Amino acid sequence: MCGILGIASKREQFEESAVIGLRDLMIHRGPDNGGLWLSEDRNIALAHRRLAIIDLNEESNQPFNDQYTNNKIVFNGEIYNFLELRTELEELGYSFQTSSDTEVILKAYDAWGLNCLEKLLGMFSFCIFDDSKKEFFIARDRAGEKPLFYSLTDETFIFSSELKPIIAYGYSDLNLDSLDCYLSFGYSESDNSILKGVRKLAPAHAMTIELGSLNQKIWRYWQLPTSNNLKNLNNEDILLDELEELLQDAVRKQLVSDVPVGVLLSGGVDSSLITAMAARAKKGIKTFTVSFKGFNEFDESKHARLIADEFETEHIELSASNPEPEILLSLARQFDEPMIDSSMLPTFLVSKLIKDHCTVALGGDGGDELFGGYSTHSRLIWTHQRAKYLPLFIRRIAATGASFLPYGFKGREWLRNLDFDFDTSLPLVSSHFDKKIRSDLFNNLTLGHYAESYRSSRVPKDEDLLRRMTSMDFENYLPEDILVKVDRASMLNSLEIRAPFLDKRIIEFAFTKVHSLQKTSTNQRKILLKALCERTLPKSFDLQRKQGFSIPLKEWLKKGPWRDFFYDTLKSSEIYNHAFIEDLLQSQDKGRNNSERLFGLLMFQLWTEEYNIKVN
Repeated sequence: MCGILGIASKREQFEESAVIGLRDLMIHRGPDNGGLWLSEDRNIALAHRRLAIIDLNEESNQPFNDQYTNNKIVFNGEIYNFLELRTELEELGYSFQTSSDTEVILKAYDAWGLNCLEKLLGMFSFCIFDDSKKEFFIARDRAGEKPLFYSLTDETFIFSSELKPIIAYGYSDLNLDSLDCYLSFGYSESDNSILKGVRKLAPAHAMTIELGSLNQKIWRYWQLPTSNNLKNLNNEDILLDELEELLQDAVRKQLVSDVPVGVLLSGGVDSSLITAMAARAKKGIKTFTVSFKGFNEFDESKHARLIADEFETEHIELSASNPEPEILLSLARQFDEPMIDSSMLPTFLVSKLIKDHCTVALGGDGGDELFGGYSTHSRLIWTHQRAKYLPLFIRRIAATGASFLPYGFKGREWLRNLDFDFDTSLPLVSSHFDKKIRSDLFNNLTLGHYAESYRSSRVPKDEDLLRRMTSMDFENYLPEDILVKVDRASMLNSLEIRAPFLDKRIIEFAFTKVHSLQKTSTNQRKILLKALCERTLPKSFDLQRKQGFSIPLKEWLKKGPWRDFFYDTLKSSEIYNHAFIEDLLQSQDKGRNNSERLFGLLMFQLWTEEYNIKVN
């Protein structure tokens, strides 16, 4: 796990100290080593911050140079099948000077060219400088676990693991379309950043940049598979056998490390299954559970302890002190792009505590998207089954009327979406700010209605409602919210978090072999995963619980330092319409739940102040 940076220019010659200054804005991503390579004419630079995980020797520091081809690589992430690939490459006649996965990628590129991506299992973003072609080859993993931002002009190309170096290079103008998406969904677009002129390489995409002309080519090297012909249910026992084998192998591969590895054990279905598989593969595995003092409803320790005792892990219960609200200043700085997801805070606190014990931790991310674990999945199926009996004009009346209900009114967003087409579309049941409010929110800024058209273009074309939902979540919510949150919060603490459920083989299994009825119904979620739990976990394990990883933000906003910080900051804001802010705050005081909306407005304001972003 590392931070990577590269710059190429037609005319500019880069100073070593300037590139190092940009690189070290990401020192938290790699405190163990900092590397730099400049071309002879100083028109090309590659830089790297290293968090040493595999092959701790300095020979594996980056940028890494192949002594035979003179190709170079900067790489962020882990290749979990690198040992198998190394053996395959050795059989082809390749020799290695290190035992790292970094060198395996570089040799794989030499052997198979751009098609090497088909061979890689892991989480990654990397750039290979092809010395003979004078070309960058850049790629990002299939699920989007590892980030990559870039900007291309007529004169210069720059890329980085985080926005910080690119902002420092001179980019600070708002992308209003992405801001519109942020206020609606809670995150920006999949291939556009919130800054004008800065893009994100989308998950499962690759690009080449010819460095003389700066000509660019982007392509998608992997598609989320679908199986529209999956009409019948496959045998559950056969599915469970295959899933258990796949998950066991994914966990085994992801336990490979030259530094201590643990498991983040929340006590839920996903992390408990990961723990069971890890305990089979390795004795004395460390597991970690975190709770917040004074808020028992967020305490999962007894459920985690049951799993830890069953599998005889070295279990560590960590208690997080209730943080001061000023911690949000650090998170606004770290997250580069603001996000409307307050669970970034417990994710950061968990990462900080775990880092005291290990450098790598396995987590359960991906289980909900692959196997139908969100409450919106079962609720939307329930709504679909009943809405078909209501005439469309009645549903339209209810949806129109719901728009006049105050923000935070329970059920408002569900009612607003009653008139959508269940056969081809998907409702946005967790919209933070609708298009009317987005237009009136700012003092000196008027937004369009880009978010609605963008989201409509992203809805998968699938006749099955659940497959449509889970595919949409996998390609949008997962890479732009969940995985961003985990990457930034863990990397701020120099901790690597791995996600066995996002193994390519498990993703393809979930979307091609598991019928929707084996995932979610109106009153059950993650049906197949829970069947695997019945095989694997203690009989007393409660399969029906669903405790999200969250903080008691609504309670904190009733009184005390959090309320004061939020209210004082937002009321003094010069960017928002004060009348709307006052209404939102008053509705919160009256008991309506607008805590996430307030969180989103606060984080955007803190972010603009941190990076001197002008909102006008």
